[in-house]
Amino acid sequence: MGQTEVTSPIGWDGGRADADAPLANRFAERAVRPYDLLLRAYGQALAGARAALGLRRAAGALRHYLCGTGAPYRVDADALLALPAVRSAADAQLDRWRAEALERWRDGPGTAAAYPADSGWREVTLSRTWGSADWRRVLPAFAYRLTGTVRVAADGTATADYRFAVLACWDAGRLARLHDVGLAKGFTVTGEAFGHA
Repeated sequence: MGQTEVTSPIGWDGGRADADAPLANRFAERAVRPYDLLLRAYGQALAGARAALGLRRAAGALRHYLCGTGAPYRVDADALLALPAVRSAADAQLDRWRAEALERWRDGPGTAAAYPADSGWREVTLSRTWGSADWRRVLPAFAYRLTGTVRVAADGTATADYRFAVLACWDAGRLARLHDVGLAKGFTVTGEAFGHA
């Protein structure tokens, strides 16, 4: 294939080395009140209503919260990457990678080369569009990171192989108090997808 460039990765400017801070450590620090039991029952009914409305991702995340394990929750990153706001952010980063790789390649010997690429952690917010309602109740905003390799052929054609990673701390919104009283537990949302562009 040719020479591999081992300098710093391309595409890092504007990215962060670390993602969001871990979940708050206030789990079960408050006493349970009768209101909290009603709030939990409301949460269970809400999860059922979301499922009945076809919001299966939102229902699944809420049920995971209410089960109280705090285990990481894995999402379908391929489906998330297909949403217009996410795809647009990823495509902009991939375009930047290819442009930076071509710039470095032009300064080199002109043979085939490969360049490591890393966006760092970046934020994306899902817009209120048709088709994203289910996802917005799971992840209204989240951190993502693209890592991979950009290959430039001897003719100057650039392609990228990448890994798309998702990381977020799930926000229970109005039901956050259930974490504080130990009737539910917050969790980290993760996911990954792989692609070629």
